[in-house]
Amino acid sequence: MSLQALHRPLNFIENVSKQRSKHKTWPSSKVRSISVLLHTDGSGISPVSKKSSRSGTAPLDRQTISSPRQVNGVGIIGGVSAVSTLNFLEKLVKWSSREGEETVPFVVCCDPVLNKELLFYERIPSYLNQKSSDSPQDHTPVVKNLQERRLFLEQAGACCIVMPCHISHAWHNEISESCSVPFLHIGECVAKELKEANMKPLEAGSNLRIGVLATDATLRAGIYQEKLQSQGFEVVLPDKATMEHTVIPAVEALNREDIEGARNLLRIALQVLLVRAVNTIILASDDMQGLLPRDDPLLRRCIDPMDTLAKSAVEWAQLAANVNKSS
Repeated sequence: MSLQALHRPLNFIENVSKQRSKHKTWPSSKVRSISVLLHTDGSGISPVSKKSSRSGTAPLDRQTISSPRQVNGVGIIGGVSAVSTLNFLEKLVKWSSREGEETVPFVVCCDPVLNKELLFYERIPSYLNQKSSDSPQDHTPVVKNLQERRLFLEQAGACCIVMPCHISHAWHNEISESCSVPFLHIGECVAKELKEANMKPLEAGSNLRIGVLATDATLRAGIYQEKLQSQGFEVVLPDKATMEHTVIPAVEALNREDIEGARNLLRIALQVLLVRAVNTIILASDDMQGLLPRDDPLLRRCIDPMDTLAKSAVEWAQLAANVNKSS
């Protein structure tokens, strides 16, 4: 089963992205990337040349992985859908080319089988909290799948690895164990950025409050709560009534293509959090990010965590490039 070839990805990504969000535009920049075709038969992944049709059959490990060349760039493990992964690449291009520089090199692992596994947990979030092998849904296969992609990216020469997928972060500790390069956690990146912003509480004498608006699966995974609290923030989540009457119906409206209905419900959910004196809201959902117009005043009180993850990845890649130049 073929995964994905990356070769001069800018036009390809732009065309796919336009189908979902017509208002998005791309910066004029040169994109430098690695061209690699990945194949899988469910037991491992292996890069092959574009002229070859052979697929990898051996289980993936550090001894058997071969890489097309050492890219010294960002390694990206795809998430619930190829579209969400491409949206992240758009952000990576935007943040790395803001100063007129070339886009940092990157390698992407995007596996349809993994997409389906992650989508299962998105749809049935209660299974995210079941850790034992006796539970109705054993996490071992999806964790192993993610670990294999991490190993490939290490061997491909990635200077850092990211997962632009909230569900995957439920197993970040297991996936990143023994990783030889920085494996960025989206919650840590966001907490660090907010800490550096030096915000002040909206109410005198209270803690600095950060709201998190996301799907039930992302909230259950606890991706942001612990990371924010470790930086001294008070985390404010939607209450049960808000989830049941605004957030979940907004997702359902979006799935049936009722964009206006989903947009109105999202606005209500954001306003409910804002009246609880939060300084800003982490809008931790790709679908919700694209709902409101860019000039909507509510978006000024929100941050896109994938933007923060992309910026952090660019910083690591540029740092690695500067170190190589000086050595």
